[in-house]
Amino acid sequence: MNGELADEPYPVAITSSEVVFEGRVWNVRHETFAYGDSIIARDYIDHTGAVAVLALDERGRVLLIKQYRHPIGARDWEIPAGLLDLDGESPVRAAQRELAEEVDLVAERWDLLCDFATSPGGSNEAIRVYLARGVSDAPHAFEREEEEADLEKRWVDLEEVVDAVLNRRVANSILSFAVLAAHAARERGWSTLGDAESPWPRHPKFSPGD
Repeated sequence: MNGELADEPYPVAITSSEVVFEGRVWNVRHETFAYGDSIIARDYIDHTGAVAVLALDERGRVLLIKQYRHPIGARDWEIPAGLLDLDGESPVRAAQRELAEEVDLVAERWDLLCDFATSPGGSNEAIRVYLARGVSDAPHAFEREEEEADLEKRWVDLEEVVDAVLNRRVANSILSFAVLAAHAARERGWSTLGDAESPWPRHPKFSPGD
């Protein structure tokens, strides 16, 4: 028997590791490692990781934001998200902070919706997406600048967002992954949701024992 379908953690011996480019938000790292009988060299984006929030209201609508993203030259539809760049802050606390800072909302209930790696061939970025329900206005609004200054917000029915993904009208990876996961989870009576404080093995900083 092959057993349950699951990715396989596979530690290798790192023979060298150095930052070859230090960027404003993330770095490029060069590493060599032993794999089988070979020593392999790879360059990859060394990322802090991030969290995202799929906020769902009592009418089954998802809160979307439209924001300018320079690398793709477009204002794309997304869900609130942000980097794990504050020392000592847990992922769920970071998600709560981002929901308040980006869209001036708080939520009563938080559940783990899904985890994924954005581009495992070229980046160690890990994303954790939370489902937030029982949403309401935050005590105060936040000032926004740069690309967030003209951020647009819209509540959209979950089914409509799924249609937009499947019809290739929206392409943001976090949005796509999150709404498809939420749609599947809702069909299963939300039985697939996890504890918001669950360990995060794909992100070493938050894995069990750390």
